[in-house]
Amino acid sequence: MKSKFEGVFVPHITPFTEKGEIDFEALRVCVHFWIEGGVEGLMPCGSNGEAPYMAREERQKIIATVLEEAKNSVTVVAGTGAPSTWETIQLTKEAMDLGVDAAVVVTPYYYRPSNRELTAHYKTILENVDLPIILYSVPKFTGYALEPSTIAELANEYSNVVGVKDSGGNIATITETIRLVGKKIAVLAGTADVVLPTLVLGGKGAVIAVANAYPKLCASLHKAYREADIRKAAKLQRTITCINEILVRRYNQLSAIKEAMRLLGLPAGYPRKPALPLGETEKAEIKSLLKRLNTGLKPDLNL
Repeated sequence: MKSKFEGVFVPHITPFTEKGEIDFEALRVCVHFWIEGGVEGLMPCGSNGEAPYMAREERQKIIATVLEEAKNSVTVVAGTGAPSTWETIQLTKEAMDLGVDAAVVVTPYYYRPSNRELTAHYKTILENVDLPIILYSVPKFTGYALEPSTIAELANEYSNVVGVKDSGGNIATITETIRLVGKKIAVLAGTADVVLPTLVLGGKGAVIAVANAYPKLCASLHKAYREADIRKAAKLQRTITCINEILVRRYNQLSAIKEAMRLLGLPAGYPRKPALPLGETEKAEIKSLLKRLNTGLKPDLNL
């Protein structure tokens, strides 16, 4: 039986107006686009959603809007991580009360905790909130990774640990995590470069930024793998990796993903300051990428 924490999830953007206000109607349109693309779940208020730039009340409103539009058709996992344990618990309880299926909790940022402090942080959350929790390691933004041994300790001690999103992109770390806990929780690729390797090694799915603009393409990779069509899955992986190079690695991903969505006719809005829209040179490169995709130069793009 397939788990609700398996497949491709969209760690989705939050559309803002040029003045920095949340555009809820645009968000509703985007939610339907992602669901129609065939993804298994939505992840509001994560890194791509610009959650660190939001007030608690804004997060609640975004989660509520996503749940209302999704209508239980997909799994909704809310980002509830914050620098402090206290605030993380409050955010997680609020998301639980709204009716999410789970919460994804990033490692604390700004101050870097010791491993003892990090473990205590997660244990306190897990003991105070009766909700499935997906651990989240994203060294690109926090400056450090969640170690496989820590993940294993938490997963073995707490039944409400249901998964881990690894956005480090280190296949050796992902391999060790799967070895330790792959039969107990869902190990999810958090960066588009390693989706297929993660699945082959025993991971359950992916939570990837590229799915904001190309949900169908990303969902197709997981489907091809499930159907044992490895040749097709490999071709899709190559395409997705090339897209990821432009939209996530080369520029500010908050701005680049929204620009790609805008060019595809979606109301992605603006990034919230201090992030700024891309400059004209960067916009032209993304436009060129989309043109090549639309004219069939896939799955092996020459970037």
